Amino acid sequence: MAPLGGGTVQDHVALAEIELCGELIIAASAAEERLSLESIDEVLRVAEARAQALPEE
Repeated sequence: MAPLGGGTVQDHVALAEIELCGELIIAASAAEERLSLESIDEVLRVAEARAQALPEE
């Protein structure tokens, strides 16, 4: 049995993934048709992640 206490453990990567999944589910449920790959990338902010990963020139 896990101890009852005030300490909590947070997995920030898991929380971020859950948030992105939620945003994707909301976008998919609001769309009238299937989401395109470009729409999925937009929801998941792929372009922003790629821009941050590139070294500045």
